[in-house]
Order: sequence, then structure tokens, then C-alpha cells
Amino acid sequence: MRLISHPVLCNYYVTYRCNAKCGFCDIWERPSPYVSPEDLTANLKDLRKLGVKVIDFTGGEPLLHREIHTFLALAKDMGFITTLTTNGLLYPKKAVKLHGLIDMLHFSLDAADKEVHDQSRGVACFDFVMESIDIASTLGERPDILFTVFEDNVDEIDAIYENICLPNNLVLILNPVFDYNDVKTGKKLSASTLNTLKHWGKRKWVYLNEAFITLRQSGGNHVEDPVCKAASSTIVISPENELVLPCYHLGKKSFPIKGDLYNLYHSSDVKTLVALEGRLPECEGCTINCYMQPSFAVEMNKFWWKALPSTIKYNYLKGTWKSLF
Repeated sequence: MRLISHPVLCNYYVTYRCNAKCGFCDIWERPSPYVSPEDLTANLKDLRKLGVKVIDFTGGEPLLHREIHTFLALAKDMGFITTLTTNGLLYPKKAVKLHGLIDMLHFSLDAADKEVHDQSRGVACFDFVMESIDIASTLGERPDILFTVFEDNVDEIDAIYENICLPNNLVLILNPVFDYNDVKTGKKLSASTLNTLKHWGKRKWVYLNEAFITLRQSGGNHVEDPVCKAASSTIVISPENELVLPCYHLGKKSFPIKGDLYNLYHSSDVKTLVALEGRLPECEGCTINCYMQPSFAVEMNKFWWKALPSTIKYNYLKGTWKSLF
């Protein structure tokens, strides 16, 4: 049963450029412009008209955009919940300008060992994450640690939880890795690892959307009965100021926005692609978290029920539940 018919999230790619070279991501290989303040201002107004609640300023590395703080401030002034994930390299320099503008601030960290994390990210950023945690704490911010789970780094969870998250009162977000397009991320998460993650999800200060586990145990999205509602729950805007459908990772078609996102989203061409969400051949077996999370939120099914406890837990810990209503 569909609960919410309008999009609830915007993944706003302010640039595809990145100052890291993660082996499990290919976005840093793409040439990219930066979004313009004029386009962003117009699009935020239309996103509010479309019913979007959350703006995820993403990339690439979103802090590479020199105006990211003004974008966040505008989104906050318009009543959006804001979220941003960073590798930490630029946060120490920009922390003061960003203060109070990000509701859900995530620092990416995939290992408690400096060399292991830096090798994974293709750049020396571990020390910057540690510095970012200290600076954020001094400013009274409440960042999260976003841990991308691979088959070979599950044993790192305990050290990050005990030595970094608990001492600093940080939420540990467990983000199961996923493949997409030609990007392969190594071994598929085993049944044992998925069960380990379920155990961790019940711990204090740990967030794991259990529906991610259920989805993987069910073989991912199935085109004959899709759980994916990427195109109707999420709006993806590219640095070129285009509406990307049905999602960034598949990116079948991009529509120039031309200052009128609201009417573009309701156009017949866009509606045709939205109707194919989760049903395209490439959608079979998909487990991409950033589109499944909002998909679980808009339709009541077994995944909605699996996602509900962890969703309540996280929004209670962060205090963002008040802004959802």
C-alpha cells in the first residue's frame, strides 16, 4: 500500500569531483562542473512545492563546492532537513562556516586502522576524520560515522564502535556495500556477515536499516514485483542542472531543468520513466541503499516494517523526527 505519493528526498549532486579515489566508487573519474547558486535557489523552491523534506547535498565530495555553506543555509531557511557526507579532508577548514547548517553530518570511516582506511580511500584522510571529529565536538555538532561494510572489514566495526564512536557519543551508521554498473566491490556479503550486521544494529548508538539486510537475503529488487521506488520517492539533480532518471546509478536519461523543475517532474516524458522504476532489466537484484532507504519509507510492505524500528531509533537520537511532520 502506497503511503506517500510525492518525492521525499533530493539527492543534489553539487559536483561529481572528488579529492579521494575510493576503489568502490567511480564518480571521482568523471569530469564535472559545479552547480550554480541561481539554479540551486530555483530548484529548492520547486522541491518544496513537490513535497521533498530532505536535501542530501552530495557528490563527489560536496565540500569542494565553495558555496556549499550558502546552499545549506538556504535549504535550512526553507525548512528542509539537510544531510551531507564527507571524507573529512576539507571539513577542518570549513567547519565554522558549516556550523549549525547540517542536520545529519556523516564522516566516512571504513577502518579503525589508519593505513587500511587510507588505502581504501586512495588518499590519506584518516587523520582528517579524527581532526574533524574533534572540531565538530568543540562546535557542538553531532556528526555520525558512516562505515561502509565489506566482507573483509566487518571485524573493524568493534574497534570503531568502542574506540571512536562511544567515547565521542557518535552514531555509527552501518552501510552495507553494493555493486552498480561496472563497479565491483569485492565479495558479496555472506549470510554470516549479514547476521553479524543485524546483531550490531541492536546496539546502542548504532544505526542499521534492517530492511537492507532483508532485501539482500531476498535477492535484491525484483522487476516483477519491485520494492524500488527510486524515481517517485527521490529526485536526483546533477551538477549540469539536469533531472536524472530513474536514479543516479542507472541514469537512463537526463532532462535539462531550465528553471522549471516542478513542471518538468510532472511532464509526460518524466512520468513514463517514473512508471518504470524498479522494472528495468538493470534493476533486477539491485540493492543500492541511497534509493532503497526512501523506497522503504513511502510504501507499506515487509520492508517498511523492517525499516521502521531503526528509522525511529536514528531520528530520535538525532532529534530530526520533529522536522518530518
